Amino acid sequence: MTFTAEEVMTVAAARALVGRTSCFVGIGLPSTAANLARRLHAPDLVLVYESGAIGAKPARLPLSIGDGELAETADAVVSVPEIFNYWLQPGRIDVGFLSAAQLDRFGNLNTTVVGGDYRHPQTRLPGAGGAPEIAAACREVILIVRQSRRTFVERVDFVTSVGFGAGPGDRERLGLHGRGPGLVITDLGVLEPDPTSCELTLTRLHPGVDLAAVTAATGWRLAVAPELGVTPEPTADELAVLRDLVERSSR
Repeated sequence: MTFTAEEVMTVAAARALVGRTSCFVGIGLPSTAANLARRLHAPDLVLVYESGAIGAKPARLPLSIGDGELAETADAVVSVPEIFNYWLQPGRIDVGFLSAAQLDRFGNLNTTVVGGDYRHPQTRLPGAGGAPEIAAACREVILIVRQSRRTFVERVDFVTSVGFGAGPGDRERLGLHGRGPGLVITDLGVLEPDPTSCELTLTRLHPGVDLAAVTAATGWRLAVAPELGVTPEPTADELAVLRDLVERSSR
């Protein structure tokens, strides 16, 4: 079988949702992976979108959180304040699924500005949306990000969503009750936080990727697990379902 790096990344992210009960889904790669998981091995996974859709079952990938497909296929649609005040902030959501323009060694995310200062950046990004609350309050967070030195930076230009801050104890000091990033899944491999330092550590390579390629795509001195694993290749069924989902979304 042939497959792309993005397909490996998406399938690996979908597999990470095995056994989860509810997922707060970001648009883009997180939504693709979450919807793939629901079609494959997590049919009872409740997908929650910040627009108020609970239990959405879109037949195609939504274009935005306001896509009518989400409301039409949801078990319930509630107000945005209820999503955040009742479901998210009290820690009722199992896992949050996010992406970002920048990520640092402690899993902090930037989706606000790149370069310069806040008032005069080189690039102004879409902004926070619900990501800060998702990162703060979900029981765990999974990040799915394409890996490059432009994305994996020593220090993010702006902390939109807190991962582990500057290291151990920062989440507790800031009053964030979720556990923070548990997995970072890229198109090259998988990283997990070190239980002591909270620094992201490479634990798996994707098929056909070598360690040199990952370190070259990382803007800091990357920590590597002593026993580096390899992500299992996507199965024919996983690829077929993923490609069908992407194809119907492009019609």
